[in-house]
Amino acid sequence: MRRNTSLLALLLAVSLLCGCGAPAGGAAQEPAAAPVRHTEKAPLPTELSYAEGTVLRMATGCGSARTGLSFDAETAGGGVTLADGITYHAGDLKPTWAEAGRRLGIGFEDKYQGSGAGRELAYWSHRMDEIDLVSGPADKLTEAGEAGKLLDIAQYLDLMPHFKAYLDDNPVVRLSITGNTDVGSVYYAPYLDGVDDVERIPLMRADWVETLLDGSGAFSAPASGTIAETYYRPYMPTSGRVLVDVVRADGSKKEIVSKDYDAAGNIIQKMNDAGKLSGVAAVNMLRSYIDKAYNGYYGTKRSDLFVGQNAAWDADELVALLRCVVANPQTLNGTDSVQGLFTREDGNNRRRVDLVRFAGELFGVRGLDSRQDYLYLDITGGLHDARQEADTYRALERMHDMAREGLISDSFLNGGDMTGGEMLARGTGFLHYDCNQAQAGEDARYMPVLPPIARWQDGTLGSKYMRFTESWRSVKSSGWGISRSGVIGDPDKLCAALRLIDYAYSDEGVILMSYGPGAFIKTNPDGSYATFSFNGAQMPQIAEAAYDELWEKADGSCVNYARRYLGSTLGFIKSQAFEYQCLDEVSKEGAGHISAAIALGVIHHPEPRVPYLSRNKWYTSVPTVFPLTSVESDLLGIHTELETSFSAAIGGENLLVDAIVNGIGADGTNAAERCAARVRDEMGGGDYLQIKQDALDRLIACYT
Repeated sequence: MRRNTSLLALLLAVSLLCGCGAPAGGAAQEPAAAPVRHTEKAPLPTELSYAEGTVLRMATGCGSARTGLSFDAETAGGGVTLADGITYHAGDLKPTWAEAGRRLGIGFEDKYQGSGAGRELAYWSHRMDEIDLVSGPADKLTEAGEAGKLLDIAQYLDLMPHFKAYLDDNPVVRLSITGNTDVGSVYYAPYLDGVDDVERIPLMRADWVETLLDGSGAFSAPASGTIAETYYRPYMPTSGRVLVDVVRADGSKKEIVSKDYDAAGNIIQKMNDAGKLSGVAAVNMLRSYIDKAYNGYYGTKRSDLFVGQNAAWDADELVALLRCVVANPQTLNGTDSVQGLFTREDGNNRRRVDLVRFAGELFGVRGLDSRQDYLYLDITGGLHDARQEADTYRALERMHDMAREGLISDSFLNGGDMTGGEMLARGTGFLHYDCNQAQAGEDARYMPVLPPIARWQDGTLGSKYMRFTESWRSVKSSGWGISRSGVIGDPDKLCAALRLIDYAYSDEGVILMSYGPGAFIKTNPDGSYATFSFNGAQMPQIAEAAYDELWEKADGSCVNYARRYLGSTLGFIKSQAFEYQCLDEVSKEGAGHISAAIALGVIHHPEPRVPYLSRNKWYTSVPTVFPLTSVESDLLGIHTELETSFSAAIGGENLLVDAIVNGIGADGTNAAERCAARVRDEMGGGDYLQIKQDALDRLIACYT
């Protein structure tokens, strides 16, 4: 990390000139008054007790009028009957919130405008006395807290055993929601869309892999294309051996397999040296390579190298497979063309960045799928920004080489408008990097597969060939805050608001906020919940009527059903166990492979629970949000190009995506270094990184 202090020194000099001492030719002026922070407590109760039926005014929801606490007219229509047998009308509380009110003895008045998180908070910003809770983006909630508009929840944690225990068990969550490092203020309860689980994963057409690679004897096809120009060059070794951990095919334990390049050569080098290859010849070359490189380990079920429990694939093997896929469209789906890598919506920049994230996983580059911006930690806790690292641009140039070979979808490269998952629906794409739950559907054909083997520099001696995914679920950048003027002066409202938040982080509250009330959960004859094993814990099963209703009313989308009809998954902790049950069988099989690999330590990942005092901080998650001073926020605002040029917004610009499409330049081996230097020196990256490091240092000092 390079500490760039030029802009910080300049601002300090300006502040000394403008804010201290006497102006030239005049008398000394009084310094401006410091902003007032309203941190005084209401009289601290000894317990969270309140009058039965205390009403909380809720300006909370998840993005639109359809995803609030109560039914909107569009969703309810003339009345909508759900699996609990109750008919709901516009204005009625959704089942989750009606049940929460019954359990907690609280009434809820829905004040949600449905205008999106940022706009919702902005709408109420000057009317806080009219509401008791409000949802919004984490940074804006923190700003409102520092301005005295939101309650400092940290002052009441001793009265909130469930919320306090959760923060104690998850240090990175606590760091992410700390709004003031002087006193450790917490101004909002965070939203966690699943936790301690992989988020984005490669999703692959397993049936295509099996068609191309499995069986004895040579592969043949009545028609195939050709592999002509090759641009991609080997990433993995061309000689020697690489030993890697895998999970045994039965999922029982770890074992070690060898990639023997002395015996098999490097498959990319072999294909490149062969010149013009037919699709059939390419498949047979890949089959032979797998047999030799793994010494018959996969037998005739070579597809397991990619889609099995004991998968061990790497970037070179994937590129070889992609070449086989795009050269054999007639065999795979009877068309003249299939697409290799793609994104869920190739015309939507918010989804196109998934290929940038995937590049990090393929080629061992940290920061491209970070919890905050493009940041990651080194072994000592120093922050790095992937946009300022040459390795990032080398990885993206490799992706560009794949694009030049036609291994990335035409619509991604040429601006096609593939919105709404059209390619998924048609099944014409081979692999994308996305959330497994996003693929739920009756006709889904994509299997989540284990991450690739790559060279990772984890701060220890040399590089490690291992599986590592940076895409690990932790705290999101949104939450719910308590309006200070709404509850201070009303002990019942204060205690009820704190009780609601604390309950949401209890075991019972997590189930309610994820599944909805008991009528939507399958029960045993004795009335207890029917459960299944999910990530090492017993979690409830969805009631059959609710599952049928999910398809009838939300076309299989768990999230849309939960938010629009049940009123669950609007905030707090959302268990992925609900969504998992709605996956098709292929997706469940792949998810099971990944779960076993995580449990056995074969997939490495950032650790949100590891304290910042841990030995190797490279494995520690970056907090989702850092508390910035007003001066630091102003400094970051100077370099707008740094934000706008690396946007993940729908219509935004992203230079990293552009690098996949267009390459990084023609100035030879220095191209990657020049790209990184431009971000650091010309776009304010050095100052940005210094500001973020200072904020992180304060956070760690506050935490420890």
